[in-house]
Amino acid sequence: MQRYFIETTIEEARISGEDARHIERVMRMKEGDKIVVVAQNIAHICTIIAFEEDEVLVQSTGQTLPSPELPVHVTVACGLPKGDKLELITQKATELGMFALLPFEAERSIVKWDKKKGAKKQERLQKIAKEAAEQSHRTHIPEIYEPITFKQLIEQMGNFDAVFIADEEDAKAEKRTGFAEKLKNVYDKKSKSILIIFGPEGGIARKEADALLQAGAQTMSLGPRILRAETAPLYALSAISYEFE
Repeated sequence: MQRYFIETTIEEARISGEDARHIERVMRMKEGDKIVVVAQNIAHICTIIAFEEDEVLVQSTGQTLPSPELPVHVTVACGLPKGDKLELITQKATELGMFALLPFEAERSIVKWDKKKGAKKQERLQKIAKEAAEQSHRTHIPEIYEPITFKQLIEQMGNFDAVFIADEEDAKAEKRTGFAEKLKNVYDKKSKSILIIFGPEGGIARKEADALLQAGAQTMSLGPRILRAETAPLYALSAISYEFE
């Protein structure tokens, strides 16, 4: 069944805008057809009861679907990458269970966030996250934040139960503690939120890595190979999913 998100309660469920047009004109649904409506992070099976101008009225059947969400909230912080890599990370990380995306201005970020065009860019990323959440049957749409400075990233670390950084120097080390081992410690402590930090192309600068470690971050070993900026977050999310799910 098609899945749609609403911001109201299920008792007041009305689907409007692009979603309503998609139901009527693309899917060509009729009254009596069933869809999944996600309200307040719960997926309800609903019946379409009427079409009114640009709105679709639905009614809950009383049936709900189990949540597919990760048992821990994982926020991905990534140094601003080049091109459309941020869009790729947004889409695929949403499919893999990311809770939120927090871009930041890293020392090695070649791309600079254009404040004038930033709102439209952020809106596009949020739309990509919404569509990916619908496709992967999520009950949560990841929040895509406006890029922050590295200093602000350090300040936000205290909001998380555990913080990991992908440091390529760790990948080069002969002896390293596997990410799975560190995740077991997080699991045992019943942590509710994890922040995983990745650099842009070229990785995290040495002084940035040192500052993050001094602020309480741990390194996470993603194997002996150096991963691309857009690959590393997906690798880490897969590892977290394997360990927790």
